[in-house]
Amino acid sequence: MNFTEQILEWHQTVDRKLPWKESRNPYNIWISEIVLQQTRVAQGTKYYHRLTESFPTVAALASAHEDELMRLWKGLGYYSRARNMHKTAKIVVDAHRGQFPTSYKEILSLPGIGPYTAAAIASFAYDLPHAVVDGNVYRVLSRVYGIFTPINSTDGKKEFSQLAQNLLSKDRPADYNQAIMDFGALCCKPKKPDCHHCPMSADCSAYINNCIDQLPQKEKKLKRRSRHFIGMVLTNKKGLIIEKRIEKDIWQGLYSIPMVEHDIKSSKVKMIEMIASKYPDREISHVTQKQQKLTHQDISIDFFTINMDDQMTPDIIVSKETYDDYAYPRVIDEFIKDFLRVSQNN
Repeated sequence: MNFTEQILEWHQTVDRKLPWKESRNPYNIWISEIVLQQTRVAQGTKYYHRLTESFPTVAALASAHEDELMRLWKGLGYYSRARNMHKTAKIVVDAHRGQFPTSYKEILSLPGIGPYTAAAIASFAYDLPHAVVDGNVYRVLSRVYGIFTPINSTDGKKEFSQLAQNLLSKDRPADYNQAIMDFGALCCKPKKPDCHHCPMSADCSAYINNCIDQLPQKEKKLKRRSRHFIGMVLTNKKGLIIEKRIEKDIWQGLYSIPMVEHDIKSSKVKMIEMIASKYPDREISHVTQKQQKLTHQDISIDFFTINMDDQMTPDIIVSKETYDDYAYPRVIDEFIKDFLRVSQNN
């Protein structure tokens, strides 16, 4: 029995129930795949339900305000996924009359959809013969076939993509794609794989050569960047000022308190002097410092409160009552939530 037949046979023994697995609706499949990028299934499932219940059709999503989508996405991270999802919904409505494209090439052309997601939609919705290659597939194939080419290299992506396509069941592409992903999630796990119950173990190169923990291989990551900000908490009795981040930088499209990037060498005294020059004759105090790790960046924010009395006339003043109306970066979300709880309870 070859690899493809073994994977399909193994899949008949498992029942991994997920709300999108039984769907042939390309819209629902697309939502699930975007949500699950960089997200664990356990966390992503509730967001899938939240989004499909709020926007049951691609037309509903296309007509939604971006702020509403961001609010529902809050806490999931990687917000560019949500912005691209909104763009794609509008394209499907405007250019495809509300019907999701039915070819791999057209699906791949949509914002935020790469080769893996396009293959998933094409196979699961339309049973087209396109192999999915995600983290689970990389892991299974690298171990079974003993491939040490880094999966995040140009050569690695090409090699694994070709192998995956060669192994794909042309008669049952959707079943095969689901089977190999489930196999990676349930049996050939990143840590402590269930090799003793694995139907591939007799032919698995990594198992035979005792190098399971070495596969798959990855090239070294890019050097991380450290960034430091002053967070200006402009307050009065009603609440504090927030603004929408519109620049093409971290957290684009989310809401935040006003922030200024600064040199790591700046002392707190220098920071206060910097703020005082912008807000003279105001009471300024350092509250706390918080950090957040992004994909390639380490963010550090020193929060300073600036008492504005009743002279604030901004577009948005947020209070405990209106806090949930906006989507914030996680580190800002944590700060504002705690700040409003303490300040408005006093």
